[in-house]
Amino acid sequence: MVSSNKLFEEPGLKQITVWARGVYENKEARDVVVALTEAAAKEGKYVQAWENYVDLPDRIYVPVRAYGKISDQPIESKYVYENETPDIVVLTEETLVKGVDILAGIRPGAVLVVNTKRPPEYLFKFLKKGTENLKSIITVDASSLAKSIITLSGAEGATDASGIGKGLGAPLAAAVVKATGIVEFENLLKIVANKQAAKSAYEKAQVAEVKTLVNAG
Repeated sequence: MVSSNKLFEEPGLKQITVWARGVYENKEARDVVVALTEAAAKEGKYVQAWENYVDLPDRIYVPVRAYGKISDQPIESKYVYENETPDIVVLTEETLVKGVDILAGIRPGAVLVVNTKRPPEYLFKFLKKGTENLKSIITVDASSLAKSIITLSGAEGATDASGIGKGLGAPLAAAVVKATGIVEFENLLKIVANKQAAKSAYEKAQVAEVKTLVNAG
């Protein structure tokens, strides 16, 4: 008999979890996963993107999550509505490193992407749990490259009339691509509205290996 924690062992599956602050940033979290999964779909991959219904209804500043899945094979765990073992974690703003277990369940080799002006080594000091499986921290000042789009358009599965990747989602998704190569960057550019912000983020994002940060500490 197969144990429950082995039911969905999918070697080709990549899970993306994006943390944001309530209605002010929920669209940006959603845009990151939608942009990445739509780009992956252009490459013939199997994808899913959705919001965490445990977190909804959205509230001001309360942490909320959006999820994405990308795989070369049909996704067996498509009815599992939380990413329990993420490979990629994204924060729409830096204070989420404090008091939120953002790295819970991450797989070995996971990466953390943070919207911040601060360097990776500064943020690393606030990560209390889960760093043993963390490969790298990527920082990008997405807020200097784009404005956060505050809208209810697209919430809870509705059509998003405001445009995908018009705000912070574009540079954050670009930083993910730079760090992981999960999709071709040119395919991401076909999806996001703010292409210049994505290009700038791809160039400027800082990537730091955790083992280097540990040795430096």
